Amino acid sequence: MSAIGYTIDSDKILTLTIDMPGQSANTMNGDFRTALSETAQKIKTDIDVLSGIIITSAKKTFFAGGDLNELYSVTRADAATFEHMVNSLKADIRAIETCGKPVVAAINGSALGGGLEICLACHHRIALDRDTIQLGLPEVTLGLLPGGGGTQRLPRMIGLEAAFPYLMEGKKVSPKAALKAGIIDALADSPDDMMTQARAFIRASPSSHQPWDQKGFRFPGGAPHHPAMAQKLAIAPAMLKQKTKGCYPAPERILSAAVEGAQVDYDNGDKIETRYFTELVVGQVAKNMTGTFWFQLNAIKAGESRPQGIEKASFHRVGVLGAGMMGAGIAYATATRGIEVVLKDVSTENATKGKHYSEGLLSKKVSRGRLAEKDKAATLARITATADASDLQDCDLIIEAVFEDSGLKANVTQEAEPKMASNGIFASNTSTIPISQLAKASARPDHFIGLHFFSPVDKMQLVEIIVGEQTSDDTLARAFDYVQQIGKIPIVVNDSRGFFTSRVFGTFVNEGVAMLGEGIHPSSIENAGLLAGMPVGPLAICDEVSLTLIQHIRDQSRKDLEAAGKAWKAHPAEAVVDTLVNEHGRKGKAAGGGFYDYPASGKKSLWPSLESLFVDQARAKNTSLQDLKDRILFIQAIETVRCLEEGVLRTVEDANIGSIFGIGFAPWTGGAIQFINQYGVRAFVERAKVLEDSFGERFAAPALLLEKAETDTLFT
Repeated sequence: MSAIGYTIDSDKILTLTIDMPGQSANTMNGDFRTALSETAQKIKTDIDVLSGIIITSAKKTFFAGGDLNELYSVTRADAATFEHMVNSLKADIRAIETCGKPVVAAINGSALGGGLEICLACHHRIALDRDTIQLGLPEVTLGLLPGGGGTQRLPRMIGLEAAFPYLMEGKKVSPKAALKAGIIDALADSPDDMMTQARAFIRASPSSHQPWDQKGFRFPGGAPHHPAMAQKLAIAPAMLKQKTKGCYPAPERILSAAVEGAQVDYDNGDKIETRYFTELVVGQVAKNMTGTFWFQLNAIKAGESRPQGIEKASFHRVGVLGAGMMGAGIAYATATRGIEVVLKDVSTENATKGKHYSEGLLSKKVSRGRLAEKDKAATLARITATADASDLQDCDLIIEAVFEDSGLKANVTQEAEPKMASNGIFASNTSTIPISQLAKASARPDHFIGLHFFSPVDKMQLVEIIVGEQTSDDTLARAFDYVQQIGKIPIVVNDSRGFFTSRVFGTFVNEGVAMLGEGIHPSSIENAGLLAGMPVGPLAICDEVSLTLIQHIRDQSRKDLEAAGKAWKAHPAEAVVDTLVNEHGRKGKAAGGGFYDYPASGKKSLWPSLESLFVDQARAKNTSLQDLKDRILFIQAIETVRCLEEGVLRTVEDANIGSIFGIGFAPWTGGAIQFINQYGVRAFVERAKVLEDSFGERFAAPALLLEKAETDTLFT
């Protein structure tokens, strides 16, 4: 069976139906390339009897894009062969595009990446008017660029500047938005209407050519040499570098391919694109990002960490204890997925304030046209704000999200747990306190689990599920199902103080604060964090978390360890935090200032007194930027290996996804463990030894890492 159906009707209209055998979605793999080549040759033979061509799909989606399994396996040694293959594929698409007959894309489902590129090669594009359909070129999110002509055709269609968000940010849009942007030409109410419109276009356009293949073609908005465009392009690389910090080659190569390709004819522009595409495909950053954001993330979403053989659960009524920012965020995330929520606090007034948080977020969506007023009202109606524990009756899940205090958490657990449904589960949103410790307050510790959300909950996709000593597999499976039901990404970890994400996050902020204590200039510290690929510098994130909360978590951890007869080991960062809070009243952003000042109007800036209090000018001047960047990334990667070694982390996939989506570990690396793999395990250990000798034993490689380094074996 061919991957492309070939049918000529009585009106001499050829319908090409893409239908990859044995696949749920169409992809540009070897079978497709063979079928496309045969199809292009057959069209050439039949061209005199054809009045036009319609390209559509037999799948629910139109076309999913490139075959990532194939792209992931391409090595640097394969570069020349790969480049030739891509150019051959594009030549077949180009042959259909330039056959002289009208070619129409009948887009019956989502067309992303290579799928949209096929549509761009058509002379007319009609899409079903469905909000569930997405059109876009998301390759950049995997460290790649659109390699099927996307960097050449889209700018020629809508202009360079208008194309950049789609090319360099991976922007995806609905058919309505695509029509408005000029990416498609028409909408259809039904598949029959779509095909009727396609045939009508063919009858009305017996001879069709792309605008860029006609004499006198001009770029919409101006070519690169146009004065207005030249002025914008002169600063574009600097603006792009400000965003990427030099960590992500794909956006830079996309800019180069689009601008350089715009200065030559289409066919030579296509060759320029292929060169840059090949460079990215064989590069390490694309391997890192594709491996994690595609293969590993899909493995997690498919339930790799969920206990097997347990029936999938669906939640209908969820209780949330504590209506602060975290509890209010959990209530919002739950209610927006159609689940009833009981939001409880010590007073109805506090609970109502928490509900207002959801109202504010929903109102923003309404004002931006992303939500109907009736849907906003329906979501709010699902949230019951209360101070009465009896309202928690029959909740099939209760999530505790109160202040990080063991005693308080025990009290609310014992008050709420008896109200749960008979087979309900109880979860704590603690970020650091061991679940097994908190479960001692539960009458049913086998139904007790940790669900660690991240702030702000409406934006952060990850939920860390923590399994206590007595947590049952059934409880874990149902907690996993709840996280997926509300559209979040679940990772599963075993119990430990700080679990995985908080432990690793703590090493990041502590290392930054320790650098300040060593006399390094705070600007250098913050810039090193950003240049390493972290979304925010360690000092800025401390202010966001609040220095007093950092103190409280430390003090609670020390108290619990000492109560268990274990010694507390002080970190060099502690003295710096205590100095700011206890001696200077600098408690963090919410309190008006911490490492930064926060003026009522204007941007935040580093507190000037940090320089006189901590900076050693000689040390600051002689500090290596590479050392600072390495300290920030290595300390987190080393702690992640410790979590694997101790059995806190169960899989490498959870380690990589959790580190990126939970604490913002540099995405270009593919995650904390992939950072070690791509660095080279043995080389990583050698560099860690240098850091240990220079900055302390916290950089000492764990036994598991040393064991891997002996044979230079990757973590898998």
